[in-house]
Amino acid sequence: MAYHSFSLIPAVGNNILADRFTHMDRLFSRLTGEKPLSDTPAYNFVQKDQERYELTISVPGYNEDELDISVLDNQLIISAKQETELTDSTDEGDGDNVRWLHRGISKNAFSLSFRLEHRISIQSTNLDKGLLTLHFSYEIPVEKKPQKIAIGFKELKNIEA
Repeated sequence: MAYHSFSLIPAVGNNILADRFTHMDRLFSRLTGEKPLSDTPAYNFVQKDQERYELTISVPGYNEDELDISVLDNQLIISAKQETELTDSTDEGDGDNVRWLHRGISKNAFSLSFRLEHRISIQSTNLDKGLLTLHFSYEIPVEKKPQKIAIGFKELKNIEA
């Protein structure tokens, strides 16, 4: 299971090392033909604005039944089931026997884990064209939002973004 911290403050040093390892791992797997050590799907994490975030995970070939998204104790876990191994005599659904000449697109079991801060909630999920997208909102408490202090007034007003 790959564990990823889901924090609003990026851990620059950690991500740089992890990205370099992933790139080197993929390079060596291409050269040797071996399966990469870190066989987790690629993902993008985007901040839309101060309170909205989006996580997009590349899951080509997977359908909704094969993916599982769960949250337990502020731990977001996204996983996929292991595909049954197809053999030369396995039917692909059209009634004909198939013989694999090359199989470069594999659907391996994986599990990604992200630690969510208690103020982060999942608003929606979508699976479209091999991309699983999760939309998050970060609820900033009223007392944590910036306040506008007007000269001459005795009451503070919240700034609405």
